[in-house]
Amino acid sequence: MKKKLVLHLLLFLVCTFENIVVLAVQGPASSPISTPISASMAAFSPAGIQLGGEEHKKMDPTKKMLLALILAGSSLGAIISSLFCLWIYYRKNSSKSSKNGAKSSDGEKGNGLAPYLGKFKSMRTVSKEGYASFMDYKILEKATNKFHHGNILGEGGFGCVYKAQFNDGSYAAVKKLDCASQDAEKEYENEVGLLCRFKHSNIISLLGYSSDNDTRFIVYELMENGSLETQLHGPSHGSSLTWHRRMKIALDTARGLEYLHEHCNPPVIHRDLKSSNILLDLDFNAKLSDFGLAVTDAATNKNNLKLSGTLGYLAPEYLLDGKLTDKSDVYAFGVVLLELLLGRKPVEKLAPAQCQSIVTWAMPQLTDRSKLPNIVDPVIRNTMDLKHLYQVAAVAVLCVQPEPSYRPLITDVLHSLIPLVPMELGGTLRVTQPTAP
Repeated sequence: MKKKLVLHLLLFLVCTFENIVVLAVQGPASSPISTPISASMAAFSPAGIQLGGEEHKKMDPTKKMLLALILAGSSLGAIISSLFCLWIYYRKNSSKSSKNGAKSSDGEKGNGLAPYLGKFKSMRTVSKEGYASFMDYKILEKATNKFHHGNILGEGGFGCVYKAQFNDGSYAAVKKLDCASQDAEKEYENEVGLLCRFKHSNIISLLGYSSDNDTRFIVYELMENGSLETQLHGPSHGSSLTWHRRMKIALDTARGLEYLHEHCNPPVIHRDLKSSNILLDLDFNAKLSDFGLAVTDAATNKNNLKLSGTLGYLAPEYLLDGKLTDKSDVYAFGVVLLELLLGRKPVEKLAPAQCQSIVTWAMPQLTDRSKLPNIVDPVIRNTMDLKHLYQVAAVAVLCVQPEPSYRPLITDVLHSLIPLVPMELGGTLRVTQPTAP
């Protein structure tokens, strides 16, 4: 419409210019609009020259031609100025309309994506190392047989983990979370966002996520041997966990923590390290899971973190004063190491209203070499080199020190465990095979 308007105005100005030239040369009688044009152009005539009547007819031809040229030049200048103004006007309006069009287009896109991004903010956190894909809820429902009770692998604070089998025959673990509360939604988004960034052999792999109303789903790789908690304190009571396997699990856990503390930028504090969050694959390789409560090291400086975690694994300074650092994870690792050594739960009931932590119970005996072999888990008792047992006990004691500054860095723990794990399990220990009789 604007282009047509400009063209019409241009045509009108050109026609007007032609009429002015004709009027100036032929006189007012030859133009059907001579009277208006003469009256309007009188103001532009030099020395107040009048264009009508006998004076015009008696005018000298040379003067007549000169006057025509002056009038034509003046008219042409006016036309050019008008066209220039129209051109600027058109450019400004075109620019505005294009910007408005772009804004409206972006707005339409934003409106279309707003519900998606609102529910799945974590999808915007995509690192160079990996990404998470949104999965259709119907696919997860079918793969878990409508989340049948028989497919439950474990239970957590906000929901259950189910075993899923997809059409192509592959398996996965699906965590189903009830996110009606703000805390649950926050943990869900936090975990998906962090796992998108992580890529390490001792961190659980994220395969995807989904949503259905207030329910959220996180899809992980399936860990066939379940959690360390199930293996140690479940029906088998640790019978599948030899001494070397336990040291391998401790080493894998330390490697996962070292990745979080030393290789992530910014560093990450797990905040809920425990045996139920250490998962074991078919070959008993350990991987850290459940990052809903994990925080970056920078976030701990805000001093507004709500006390979260599991009783028995919480470091004293965090439990009493709310001070959270990477040394809090080291304390929790020490508790896990004691579980592996002793086969006991982190907190055990002595009476209906009385509990005792594994740290409080074991600490006096861990440093006594005469007592230590007697409190080791019966499943592995007398199956290890005593020197190795004393060394692991010493590491555990350091990790659970009440004062954080006395605890080692997880990197130091890692280096102290590597010589205790056989080479075929990822360590440097050369295991001498017993000689056949």
